[in-house]
Amino acid sequence: VGAALEGHSDRVWSVAFSPDGQCIASGSDDTTIRVWDAVSGEQVALKGHRDTVLSVAFSPDGQRIVSGSADTTIRVWDVAMGEQVGAVLEGHYASVCSVAFSSNGQHIASGSHDNTIRIWDASTGEQIGAALEGHSAAVRSVAFSPDGQRIVSGSYDTTIRVWDTATGEQVGAALEGYSDCIFSVAVSPDGQRIASGSQDSIIRICDASTGEQSGVALEGHGDWVASVVFSPDGQLIVSGSADFTIWVWDTATGKQVGTAFEAHGSAVNSVAFSPDGQRIVSGSDDSTVLVWDTATGGQVGAALEGHSDWVSSVAFSPDGQHIVSGSADTTIRLWDTTTGEQVGAALEGHSNWVSSVAFSPDGQCIVSASHDKTVRVWNTATGEQIGAALEGHTNWVFSVAFSPDGQRIVSGSADTDIWVWDAVSGEQVGAAFRGHSSWVKSVTFSHDGQLIASGSLDGTIRLWDAATGEQIRALAGHSRSVASVAFSPDGQHIVSGSYDKTIRVWDLSTSDQKQGSDTPCVTPNVDGNYWHYQTLRHSTQWLHSYIDDPPLPILWIPYHLRSLKYPIASPGHRIFSPKPSITINVDNAALGEDWARIYTPEAALSAHTAAGEGSSPL
Repeated sequence: VGAALEGHSDRVWSVAFSPDGQCIASGSDDTTIRVWDAVSGEQVALKGHRDTVLSVAFSPDGQRIVSGSADTTIRVWDVAMGEQVGAVLEGHYASVCSVAFSSNGQHIASGSHDNTIRIWDASTGEQIGAALEGHSAAVRSVAFSPDGQRIVSGSYDTTIRVWDTATGEQVGAALEGYSDCIFSVAVSPDGQRIASGSQDSIIRICDASTGEQSGVALEGHGDWVASVVFSPDGQLIVSGSADFTIWVWDTATGKQVGTAFEAHGSAVNSVAFSPDGQRIVSGSDDSTVLVWDTATGGQVGAALEGHSDWVSSVAFSPDGQHIVSGSADTTIRLWDTTTGEQVGAALEGHSNWVSSVAFSPDGQCIVSASHDKTVRVWNTATGEQIGAALEGHTNWVFSVAFSPDGQRIVSGSADTDIWVWDAVSGEQVGAAFRGHSSWVKSVTFSHDGQLIASGSLDGTIRLWDAATGEQIRALAGHSRSVASVAFSPDGQHIVSGSYDKTIRVWDLSTSDQKQGSDTPCVTPNVDGNYWHYQTLRHSTQWLHSYIDDPPLPILWIPYHLRSLKYPIASPGHRIFSPKPSITINVDNAALGEDWARIYTPEAALSAHTAAGEGSSPL
């Protein structure tokens, strides 16, 4: 609406509307608060803080503004006069991250990096009682309940706490189960619910009285869940994980059925049931495809070997006689399920790794998606590509699926878009489905073809009208990226698998989880949304950065380490990995605009001295 409000000379940390909507207050790294006319954009700067202003809030009558700063102080300002009112509120000994007025305007609550919440008399500026202590890390957000009797706080310690305003005592136990820092908390107008926003990119709503969230997670995997699918009768779920294992789950109870299927030597990327539900096929980073007996968990026959790099996707043909597999070696291969032999030559045409494969409902065609940004359709009998590549995505295509009638194909991409294609003509049908804020890792049609479900690195599952492209709802609950989604045969449920190591089942009639709730995952995201990783390619022996397109070589891996998968973190980030890893210290690397700063003895000596050590600076 209108032009940008410009005036701050540095990052803006906090904004708030006045109760009547006529004014906007903002706090900035430039140490000022600015009050803006919401209509004209005219501004007045309030100066007094000596460091970043992290939080601003209006009083209920709109006549005052309270501000919290990295200078450890809180200040109250007269909106009309543009002047500070009274003395500085001092008591915190670290940055003040959040401030809020009570609903009657008589009290101010503040949260700080000193891990405490403090309550202040808004008229006198005096602290009321002792500091509220209980958090073990910075308090990032505070909010009053509508009646002013409670204060809610969210912290970097991953908990939310509720406090009695009058006594300063914590009310009940901390609300736990979050996997990352909590940045924001809010209380619903009726005081019955608390909403929170977290670094794990998820918004959660819980009961203010009990702190309960719906459902519980299906737990058992020791690493992220890459693929999930329902059995044909809907009674079982199979999951494949980066922990090298496959699990089968009872849909009704959420319990594991039997023990883990173990034989793969690396991460399991894809799993699928046979049409009769009696077998499971899996594809892995170890470059093999395995077939399993659903009932016993035993491996059926020998591994299907032929790919020269990891297998990213597998699927059974509708009649159960064939398996199709897609691989990072850029090929698609067809296998006889009875003999385990490869059928015909590899299907070649993609110029980058194949991320997803699927059969058409009649089994006569195969669709594939690739990191070459294209979708291709193949004749199952001849192995020939049908028509030209389907082009339109501007980044890697991660997932493809046929509609139940075989007339349409849906694709999800790293460009965050979902496209529907005419399977015969190869033309795009309508506009892109847009709503995800990060890579779309998995897409699928419902069994009646009326809905499309998608899972994304933004942590959500979204449901779309297949005909109009309208988003019907977003399902949030995972604390990390969603890698796989599938509909139950009756269309009543969706199952999702995530990098948070959990599988969740969603009731589409209520949008609630049928099984499973938020269980904390201690693995933080890298770069906010996803891991940058690359399984070592046999052809190059180089580790690549997937931030770039095409991927750029980063590090040559010594021979004795070449069987491992290494997470790669961007500069300044940390990785917690259960597997062996290589850490590249880029503190003194010539990156970005410093690329021309080449090695000199003087620079090396300076780096050694600054680091206080005699090792190489890189």
